[in-house]
Amino acid sequence: MKTSRVLSGLGLWLCALGFATLASAQDFPTKPVKIVVPFTAGSATDILARTVGQKLNELWGQTVVIENRPGAGGTIGANAVAKSPPDGTTLMVHSSGHAVNAFIYPTLPYDTQKDFVAVVPLGGQPNVLVVSPSSGYKTMADLLTDAKKRPGALTYASAGIGSGTHFNAEKFKLAAGIDVLHVPYKGTPEAMTDTMTGRVQYFFAPISGALAQVREGKLVALAVSSSKRSGLLPNVPTVAEAGLPGFDYNLWVGVFAPAGTPADVVDKIGRNVNRVLGEPDVKERMASLGAEPMPMTPAEFDKFVRVEMDDAAKVVKAAGIKVQ
Repeated sequence: MKTSRVLSGLGLWLCALGFATLASAQDFPTKPVKIVVPFTAGSATDILARTVGQKLNELWGQTVVIENRPGAGGTIGANAVAKSPPDGTTLMVHSSGHAVNAFIYPTLPYDTQKDFVAVVPLGGQPNVLVVSPSSGYKTMADLLTDAKKRPGALTYASAGIGSGTHFNAEKFKLAAGIDVLHVPYKGTPEAMTDTMTGRVQYFFAPISGALAQVREGKLVALAVSSSKRSGLLPNVPTVAEAGLPGFDYNLWVGVFAPAGTPADVVDKIGRNVNRVLGEPDVKERMASLGAEPMPMTPAEFDKFVRVEMDDAAKVVKAAGIKVQ
């Protein structure tokens, strides 16, 4: 009889726990949500985060705050999120550099796979190889010819060590067989400014961040990193077309949560983000930024990130990328 009462009580407790979990997902969020962007305001990651964050604010009826915490290739902001309460109210929007940092920073204060839950990708876009009009480079071949004539003399910018722009440039350096110097910045805006002035020779800038400057003639686009041309710059060849067959790099941006965030909350966030991304005005905004949709469930995105990490490990080793 006593055993029966214990089992009955246990059943009621488990049932109550189930209902509480269900309620937490249905009611989420019950307070403001903070989205940490580990890059500067105006970066490609920031632009996509703000586009989606504004819509989530409307959908949830809760304030969604974008907080920029740049530095160290996105690892400073990522560490802050990894240490946050796993309740879904602190999220991170990071770029493909998130998959690279584990192999570049040997003493990261967090584990990229164990301390985060992959929620949903916001989209993928090409980087565009840009130079200053004063550089004299008209084509990618011009740049590579100069780099090979003057080993170690040319410099390239990135949005920080381990960022997607850095990884893209290292893949390019490896494929082209050139010796160039890396100059890391806090984010895309700062890197573009020094590229425009000629302080650095080139930059693989996210197309969403560089498009206006290219159209205004402040930067010259030599190639795009993706396997196919961008509809926003249809006359600009791909890196593969311009002389490095097989080259392909896609800068993706996605949402992550601290490990331990309830699965049903993660699923709801993922569904809500995909719903927002499907709205006509958001689709139009994303297309204008050159961002291609990447619809995935949390499980699919997690698998995708793991494959990206495997690829990153190989490139980092082959290129000998190290924290400078």
